Amino acid sequence: MTILVTGATGNLGRLVIASLLERGADPQSIVAGARDVAKAADLGVRVARLDYAEPATIAAALDGVDSVLLISGSEVGQRTAQHRAVIDAAADAGVTKFVYTSAPKATTSDLVLAPEHKATEELIAASGLPSVILRNNWYTENYAADLSRASETGVLAAGAGSGRVASASRKDFADAAAVVLLEDGHLGQVYELGGDVAWSYDDLAAAIAEISGREVVYHSLTPDEQREGLLAAGLDEGTAGFVVALDAGIASGALGDTDGTLSRLIGRPTTPLVDGLRAIA
Repeated sequence: MTILVTGATGNLGRLVIASLLERGADPQSIVAGARDVAKAADLGVRVARLDYAEPATIAAALDGVDSVLLISGSEVGQRTAQHRAVIDAAADAGVTKFVYTSAPKATTSDLVLAPEHKATEELIAASGLPSVILRNNWYTENYAADLSRASETGVLAAGAGSGRVASASRKDFADAAAVVLLEDGHLGQVYELGGDVAWSYDDLAAAIAEISGREVVYHSLTPDEQREGLLAAGLDEGTAGFVVALDAGIASGALGDTDGTLSRLIGRPTTPLVDGLRAIA
């Protein structure tokens, strides 16, 4: 079996490859797909140039590949087309396992990030590829900037209200991807993956306080207050609106569900919030 990991030089991609190797995968059975192959030289596996904008590179990277992990792209607004290029090439290549990192409840969620994931899941279904969908909740590492800012100011300000987030570390999600890629029996599954504990922003403030050694208070902002603060900090209108919409989704409960699926897949508890934050402090 040969596995292609797209986005292999990103934070998640690197961890997936490391997890595959930890689980005994032959380095020669792993292909790291990267737009800049020089950045993949330290991964210890085979490397192939893969640029979503150049279909020939995708087809070449898929040569001899049985399984694909499509790690969702980071270019919001362009991802559906980028993902389609990989899906089409994988279908043409006869890939027998296609794994995609999606978003929580992607087909029904109001989360601002959900539509591109929904569209990608629909493309995968239409392609006929034997697939596994990994609907990853938030990465704890997403809160690195909040950790830094609140550690300095003693204030965690956000528009998430009383919403909860079932985050886990990237390593947890990477381990789940590796398990699904290496094991039989997962085809056709849609896994909703989240941390064992859905925490509130008061919990986040307490975790930051524990790490920083100072009192940290959560200030819940209205959408207008949050937008004004972001604009005053130098963000453009579009970016500020995007952040406000993300927090509104959290406030409405878009990231608050967890049923233990992630910990069952990886065979251990997920990384607690404070431990995940401490690792990036």
